[in-house]
Amino acid sequence: MTSELTVPTILNIPNGPVEKPDAKPHALELDLPQLTAILKSWGEPGYRAAQILKWIYSEKCVDPTKMSNLPAGLREKLAAGIDWFLPEIHSSLSAEDGSTKLLLKTATGQFMEAVILRYENRTSLCVSSQVGCKLACTFCQTGKLGFFRHLAAHEILAQYALASSMVRAEGRRLSHVVFMGMGEPLDNYKNVVTTVKTMLRPEEEFGFGLSNRHVTVSTSGLAPRIVELANDVKCALAVSLHASRDELRSELMPINRRYPLSELKNALITWQGITGSKITLEYILIKDKNCGLREAKELVKFVHGLRAKVNLIPFNAHPGLPFDRPGDDDIRVFQKHLADRSIPAPVRYSKGLDVSAACGQLAAKQIENLTSIPSRKAVVAEAATPAQQ
Repeated sequence: MTSELTVPTILNIPNGPVEKPDAKPHALELDLPQLTAILKSWGEPGYRAAQILKWIYSEKCVDPTKMSNLPAGLREKLAAGIDWFLPEIHSSLSAEDGSTKLLLKTATGQFMEAVILRYENRTSLCVSSQVGCKLACTFCQTGKLGFFRHLAAHEILAQYALASSMVRAEGRRLSHVVFMGMGEPLDNYKNVVTTVKTMLRPEEEFGFGLSNRHVTVSTSGLAPRIVELANDVKCALAVSLHASRDELRSELMPINRRYPLSELKNALITWQGITGSKITLEYILIKDKNCGLREAKELVKFVHGLRAKVNLIPFNAHPGLPFDRPGDDDIRVFQKHLADRSIPAPVRYSKGLDVSAACGQLAAKQIENLTSIPSRKAVVAEAATPAQQ
């Protein structure tokens, strides 16, 4: 068996029309009982299901034609009866800091993005959960695109599969996943939870074997979903906070009008009581907007009663947005106010800035328009090929 991920070409089925991607179950969404039932309906022995899933999760092979210990006839049935499509890597842009932005074309012809983040002691992947986003945060390019659709669980898992293949060729392994790409993960709740569970399952149980501390779901503050998440799956939680005063947060993040800070904090207290885990608060520092002493004091008050660290992220400039990054002195004063009150508050400078892959910059841009204003046309710039329709 090979240890390299085999990425299939689009499988055309002879002597019949090509089905739409959602007409067949996708290989990355099938568990052992489901696949066993499919095989038995084809007159095949059920024990083959474990062999197939071992290829997918242990051998990282998502192409039935390469599963050499299966009979040729079964491989043909798998190719015809199950969807094996993985998004096309339309472009891969490498940043000076070693990160890589993948622009991926889905089976529906829309674009989404994933970012590989390489560090000295780990390799992380930032995945998208939606095409576009509903929440329209004022500092985020993705929000300027508007919402197109939720990504299916297999489309999120495919981002991991494709990136895993790339970094394996470098002698690396994807050890961390953050749901901080395009979209609001908890708005696509069912598919995100399904994805997280698959990522956390051990390889021998047909999952990707990641640690629950190394899979982080980020949210803009969908309070009821935060409580649901605590009960449904054990993973890390990050909250995009960016302001600790309702008036200001509602200005920056319209979701706060629906779930104000008091409701958000109650959800975080509940989540922490259920999971016992520390929470990460993401706080983008915007010049003359949310990084003065007043805002620092408000943040300290919000954090009180939570086991949390605060990631301070200097704003990443975006075309068409009226915001700027604060000066270094302002950043140091803000950080010191938190540190003096025993709140861990590291300054995180985003990777991928030069290829529009940094925090808040994902807008399905190709290399020729990295400095342009976000446009909905970029997401649907190319129609699906006949085999994808």
